Amino acid sequence: MAEADEKAWRSFYDQYFDRLWRYLLVAAEGNEDLARESLQAALVRVARHIKVLRDGDVFWSWLTVLARTAFADERKKRQRYFFFLERFKRQAEVEGEGATDDQADERLNTLLRRHVASLPPNEQKLIELKYIERRTVREIAGGLQMTEKAVESQLSRIRRKLKDATLKELNRETRE
Repeated sequence: MAEADEKAWRSFYDQYFDRLWRYLLVAAEGNEDLARESLQAALVRVARHIKVLRDGDVFWSWLTVLARTAFADERKKRQRYFFFLERFKRQAEVEGEGATDDQADERLNTLLRRHVASLPPNEQKLIELKYIERRTVREIAGGLQMTEKAVESQLSRIRRKLKDATLKELNRETRE
């Protein structure tokens, strides 16, 4: 695997995927979505940081460390996301004197539409392809003559930019 051998990766996958899945499913207390995202992140970390370890027990211990850190990171990311949504909802309720969830959703959608409209055309196109037309990263990459990694990186930067702009505006509104 350290030499990017596909057979080695398949062998690793066959031997450890189900075991890692069960490990993370227990850690996630049965939350399959959280376990799946954590497993994906753990497998990416394995691919990036593979080590040659002679002992199977030591290798499994190393894998569990990667899986636990991926799980912890994914859980923190979700907590931040839900905290943001809850904060936004509370703000909308204060502003709207008991605004409904629909009103809070509409406010968030309005902010997102405004911030998407302020993006450069190439970034707007990526957002449109991914979230409006619901194309896969592979389809987008093929259509735009880019690598999948480049598309994922750009989408990540765009999402971060939109999040930061939205949070900045919500914080400003909260202070006013």
